[in-house]
Amino acid sequence: MGPGWPPVPRTRPPHKGISAAKVRIKAVARAPDSGTVCAVVVAYNRVELLRECLAALSAQTRKPDAVLVVDNASSDGTVAMVRGEFPAVEVLELETNQGGAGGFHEGMRHAVAAGHEWLWLMDDDTIAEPEALERLLGVLSDADPAPLLLASRVVWTDGTLHPMNAPRVAARRAEGLIDAAAAGLVLLRSASFVSLLVHRTAVERYGLPLKHYFIWNDDVEFTARVLRTETGYLVPGSVVCHKTATRHTPFETTGDRFYYAVRNQLLMVRGSAWEGTERLKMLWNIAYQARRYLGHNSWSGASIAVVLRGLRDGLRGTAR
Repeated sequence: MGPGWPPVPRTRPPHKGISAAKVRIKAVARAPDSGTVCAVVVAYNRVELLRECLAALSAQTRKPDAVLVVDNASSDGTVAMVRGEFPAVEVLELETNQGGAGGFHEGMRHAVAAGHEWLWLMDDDTIAEPEALERLLGVLSDADPAPLLLASRVVWTDGTLHPMNAPRVAARRAEGLIDAAAAGLVLLRSASFVSLLVHRTAVERYGLPLKHYFIWNDDVEFTARVLRTETGYLVPGSVVCHKTATRHTPFETTGDRFYYAVRNQLLMVRGSAWEGTERLKMLWNIAYQARRYLGHNSWSGASIAVVLRGLRDGLRGTAR
């Protein structure tokens, strides 16, 4: 891309009163000289899925220049498997399980410090199709303005879109949406960390994911923080499978992890990633998800306690 890419920091947000994107993408594009790409894979006690994930990375038509596995103190032989079967892969061992948020925080910091230009983020149960990375990088040669985030289309094992990884579209940026759609892209407002390509400039300008989120919505908060003033696209031709056991969403879980879904969305409402009307929609979403979760769990005392703890800590702005 050359030393002048991406543009220098702007003095004002680019989406106030002007088009969010004037995109010109070739129908079939070869990836330009995009700089080095480091795949950052966060792993925790899913050694078989991680093996499949790493095999898919090694089969990419445009291979990542480096692969970093961030291990969240797994106890299933994850580290030994990686070092024995994938010796070229670097392993960053965390002393304790810091959740997805802590894993991506540390992995992104490590990759940026190592000098990589792009960070390709994914969980250990993400299985990328062979052209996934090539197709992400392929939009860069003609995209204007230059995107800092590029997301893949995330499907489940049956080929349908995975509801856990549904991106938010930049619905209020009509002209940018139209321009992106004409190029076969989707203008994003937020996205998940399941196959997200992040330019190092996003980290340098806006910081890292928030560790205290632990799980759920750390990716939404980070991408929304960046995309409040920057450009990012969903690239439908780049496809990965999020190989979860079921095609589920957070409110369909039966354990106490839903606490993080409630608490972290309230923390986002209190934060700076979202604008006023967006915060109101998020409050509605919390109420909708909580009702679905409680109904899924038959309004049990334990599930009510989970929701109340999430509301309490989210309103207080505290971590458990």
